[in-house]
Amino acid sequence: MLKNKNNRLIHSILIWQLNHPTFYQFIAFNLLSNCATITNFVVLWLSSLLFFKNFTSPFNWWLFDYSKPASGGIGGFYSFVLSYICAQIVNYFVQRNVVFGASFGKWKLFWYIITVLFAGLVSVILPPYIIGCLTPYFHGFSVTIANIFNIIAQVIINWPMMKFIVMKN
Repeated sequence: MLKNKNNRLIHSILIWQLNHPTFYQFIAFNLLSNCATITNFVVLWLSSLLFFKNFTSPFNWWLFDYSKPASGGIGGFYSFVLSYICAQIVNYFVQRNVVFGASFGKWKLFWYIITVLFAGLVSVILPPYIIGCLTPYFHGFSVTIANIFNIIAQVIINWPMMKFIVMKN
């Protein structure tokens, strides 16, 4: 009897997926982006606490302002860049193979790289400003909150590009 209920549930999900393919992909995109999110947080915490812990010199160049102690200096910048790169490598394979089942040519790879670079710029520019605003209230936890803002910004940038341009079959 349990097997029969499972089959009905799976069948219902498959029918719903066929009737709502874009919404299903959006849900799958966000759920499976958690693989990249987990990678992002783990790499951010490890790199902040271990790899770049002693890289505390203030860093300020162009729009990147990691000059305040709470932002972590050059080490904070490196941590956010490294965590973003690692997360995007994971996200590429998950989204391409599992969510969209897309094939990839040179033109789509170009747009993927542009999308990732743009989202990456946003993800490295935002943190020191968010951390600066939130540190008086959340102290050390403001780095994690800044990363949450980054992830939301990445979804806003990545979903439409992946769905309608990069991963479109």
